[in-house]
Amino acid sequence: MRQKRKRFEANKSLDHLIEPEKPLYKNIKGKWNLVYFQNNHPITLEIGCGHGAYTIGLAKLFPERNFIGIDIKGDRLWKGAQEAKDYALQNVAFLRAQATQLLEFFEENEVAEIWITFPDPRPKTRDIKRRLTSMRFLKLYKTILIQDGHVHLKTDSSLLFAYTLDLLQRQGIAPYNYTRDLYGSALISNHFGIQTTYEKRFIAEGMQIHYLCFGLK
Repeated sequence: MRQKRKRFEANKSLDHLIEPEKPLYKNIKGKWNLVYFQNNHPITLEIGCGHGAYTIGLAKLFPERNFIGIDIKGDRLWKGAQEAKDYALQNVAFLRAQATQLLEFFEENEVAEIWITFPDPRPKTRDIKRRLTSMRFLKLYKTILIQDGHVHLKTDSSLLFAYTLDLLQRQGIAPYNYTRDLYGSALISNHFGIQTTYEKRFIAEGMQIHYLCFGLK
């Protein structure tokens, strides 16, 4: 608890983190490139970014793109925002918000790409609508994505993976590509060697990593 309080206090001075009570929090919608990044580069979101491993990793690899990690946990976001500061990354931002609030922070067609990395699979039937690939969230993603925008899902959950594939099929959406064993497939290069803390743990336990890429327009 003491460490969390220290991180919450440190968050107040981290420019890479946009959270409640900071000026941009209520005024950033539709202005990410104009006001924050000050360029016209495509925007990639990491939904439920946790410590921001993918956000930071991708930002280092692709300086010609902008990256935003979204999570509600301020103590987790501290790590990503601090790392962005330490590396002086100009193409990174972190947003403290719920995924359900996407339309409060992004205009239509403002985002080029979305990554969903190892989300809670929400296995109980009553929690289906809380899955980050449920119809509820796909509608949000579709709104903010540009034409031909991509959504990437990485998960260890066979249940979530099968659910997502089935939902896309019922919506008439054909995935660009997918695999039930990322590390044993030709799609291995699609994740750029970036691994989250959870992913490293799952791999060490011998679990297969599922990967799926699809569009919504």
